Amino acid sequence: MAPNKSQIVQVADEPQVIVKLWEYIEKAANDAIEESGVFRIGLSGGSVIKFLATGGRDSTTDWSKWKLFFCDERFVEFDDAESTFGQYKKEFIPNTDLKESQFVKIDKTLELKECAKAYEREIYRDFGIQDLDSKTIPKFDLLLLGVGPDGHTCSLFPGHPLLKTEDVFIAPIADSPKPPPSRVTMTYTLIKHSKACIFPISGGGKADIMKQIFVDQKPLPAGLVELVDGKLTWILDEAAAALL
Repeated sequence: MAPNKSQIVQVADEPQVIVKLWEYIEKAANDAIEESGVFRIGLSGGSVIKFLATGGRDSTTDWSKWKLFFCDERFVEFDDAESTFGQYKKEFIPNTDLKESQFVKIDKTLELKECAKAYEREIYRDFGIQDLDSKTIPKFDLLLLGVGPDGHTCSLFPGHPLLKTEDVFIAPIADSPKPPPSRVTMTYTLIKHSKACIFPISGGGKADIMKQIFVDQKPLPAGLVELVDGKLTWILDEAAAALL
């Protein structure tokens, strides 16, 4: 059973995860562009990069209307192998008509806490929210999330105080249990107000953590994601869903 009113879409294998993911992405993009003229998407690292890079080659989306953000980012230089934007620049952008200027990136010249605040302000500005003290919460058209072996998503780790943060949208983390230790991340407060969120999951290496989330109902960060008024979807291939 899927947690928090989410739906599970099961497909055969990784190539089909990519196909299904891009069906959702293109529909979300088309709907957003028709409604507001811009498609705002939040990106994660890891296998999500490969899924986007592979499927992006054949997409007919209007790339010029995309605005891309990061659900979390490592506090490293963009040419560092750990940089999520660096990986997108290397693997995703060359397969698309996207420009680097369409990615909203962290400012590494700032110290970590100010970097997180600055990224939050960038999000406010992009959504046209002038009052930085406003209670208005930006609503992303789509967030793409991954799941780590410990059940973390974004840079929200099991047992970490950030799981209970409610008063900020983008938070710094200096003690990530997974290197690199310093990062900035979306919090649940921002995630839960997105219009849609997708977890694309592939491979037998994910089977146990899927069982912990869906069968054992362990309160792991990825399984705690819920949306206020949006659609939460898990796309699993047979190997990832083997223990469900």
